[in-house]
Amino acid sequence: MNKERVQKLIHELLIEIGEDPEREGLRRTPQRVAETWEFLTSGYRADAARIINGAVFESETNNMIIARDIEVYSLCEHHMLPFHGKCHIGYIAGSKVLGVSKLARIVDHYARRLQIQERLTAQIAREIRDTVSADGVGVVMECRHLCMMMRGVEKQHSFMTTSSVLGSFHRDQSTRIEFLHLIGRTLL
Repeated sequence: MNKERVQKLIHELLIEIGEDPEREGLRRTPQRVAETWEFLTSGYRADAARIINGAVFESETNNMIIARDIEVYSLCEHHMLPFHGKCHIGYIAGSKVLGVSKLARIVDHYARRLQIQERLTAQIAREIRDTVSADGVGVVMECRHLCMMMRGVEKQHSFMTTSSVLGSFHRDQSTRIEFLHLIGRTLL
């Protein structure tokens, strides 16, 4: 990302919306915004394999592994406004497991780009499946979208829930039900 170019664009945007980018409170805003966007879009410049960094370990179990309530922050690709919430991940290990912190890092990796929640949920599930050759993967994401809260329909208490179920989580209803029960969700 060219931070200097982003700074110039933010400077121009401030003028365009009727602000004075030279006033005290805004003098460093273009620089701060450029640094913020570099961080918020770092998923475009990172490699999942480097993020996982070899934290894949041999395992003799085929247990369901669950990580709940992983905070997720991303940006809606339609309005470039944030959405945030929780991600719940479950997978059934084959012969390999991931280091637990890598689940959160995978979430962040795909969340730090312009996204839609539906795609984000599926990308996380596929990455986990492919990295450890999991027998099955389930990802449920529950988020609030500022594009729905701050503008448009202005619904302050709405959540969007998405799920991606692969392998045995897709094929076997009892596996899916166990996953949903363990993350504290139920089927309607």
